[in-house]
Amino acid sequence: MTSNPQRWAVVGGGILGMTLALRLAQRGKDVTLFEGAPHFGGLASAWQLGDITWDRHYHVTLLSDSHLRALLAELGLEGDMQWRVTRTGFFTGGRLYSMSDALEFLRFPPLGLVGKLRLGMTILYASRLTDWKKLERIPVGEWLEMLSGRATFRQIWLPLLRSKLGENYTRVSAAFIWATIQRLYAARRSGIKREMFGYLPGGYARILGALVERLEGAGVRLRPGMTAESVEGLPGGGIEIRFPGGAPERFDQVVVTAPTPVAATICRGLEEDEASRMRGVEYQGIVCASLLLRHKLSDFYVTNITDSGLPFTGVIEMTALVDPGQFGGRALVYLPRYVSRDDPMFAMPDEEVRELFLRGLERMHPALCREDVLHFGISRVKNVFALPTLDFSRRLPPMTTSVPGLHVVNSAHIVNGTLNVNETIRLAQDAAGRIT
Repeated sequence: MTSNPQRWAVVGGGILGMTLALRLAQRGKDVTLFEGAPHFGGLASAWQLGDITWDRHYHVTLLSDSHLRALLAELGLEGDMQWRVTRTGFFTGGRLYSMSDALEFLRFPPLGLVGKLRLGMTILYASRLTDWKKLERIPVGEWLEMLSGRATFRQIWLPLLRSKLGENYTRVSAAFIWATIQRLYAARRSGIKREMFGYLPGGYARILGALVERLEGAGVRLRPGMTAESVEGLPGGGIEIRFPGGAPERFDQVVVTAPTPVAATICRGLEEDEASRMRGVEYQGIVCASLLLRHKLSDFYVTNITDSGLPFTGVIEMTALVDPGQFGGRALVYLPRYVSRDDPMFAMPDEEVRELFLRGLERMHPALCREDVLHFGISRVKNVFALPTLDFSRRLPPMTTSVPGLHVVNSAHIVNGTLNVNETIRLAQDAAGRIT
């Protein structure tokens, strides 16, 4: 006698959907993976920058990212990872400062001795906290000002919060900054004195290629270029997925990994309270420029910006981490701007964004020549990460919906961490166990 495995569909082929599809297949499920774009990868996808292929968005990989490293080992890639100790810069008062070690922190001019002590104690205190749910009830601004003092909050914390959250920071809980500090301290808790950053030669294009091969080897059917128009339960059982201009397909179980507002739109038959909770999850978006330059700008991997008036919210110089040979001896720089989903920059012409960003970069690096900019690409994504507002985890809908056989799993379910590839993989593996 033989038994037919349940037919499962995963809607959304980013890292989350790909990992989830693989884990379901490894549990004996018959899995089909749908992705609206022509290629898999989502936010982790690669694109063409002049004559090189590299990641569309920057990704920070830490030595303590155990879930990502385990997946890379499974794909036969972990041994190729390159690890570096990097430097961090701050642009404040119109000048660049290095703040990469304790001595440079003590010399940091914008803060006095008392401010530095309170800032250091805030970070140390947050790194040792374990009850993140209590922090969900406290606005992040109030918590940081209470611990660090008003002056330090205004000079350091407030610009950094606005760079990631805009004015939405007033509605975000202290769990947001706790999760950020926890991730950066993970290596120290494991006995490593200093966190190291890593990259895989070839970038995420290589990771995604290996993951596609592993999915095919596990029997997962890959269906790129298929955008789900609706997902609905059938009267006799099962779930039907409809696609524009195509025939509907039926499955026993369906997992939608689209952002929560999108899932609330395409998933039909949800209870009203359930749909309302989905629609209530707010997302932050990003406009991210990728620049291929003749020369590097600085030795800083990350430059945090505390001055106002700059059009981007940080500078990530990949050549401070990645061997320039990966870019043909040139430098790759990311200029992210985190914005609300309705920000006017989503509709701004590319040339206007280019001019705005380049003027801002020239303000930070006056020696930059326009002729040194070999390529300028712009990526716009409206739903990047869910805002961890007050009492977020209590209001988040569960993964398994009221529609039998329908599940919604996305990055909003990362409630005690930050959005990154390591946490995304952990979520996928946890969800595979919970929904089967």
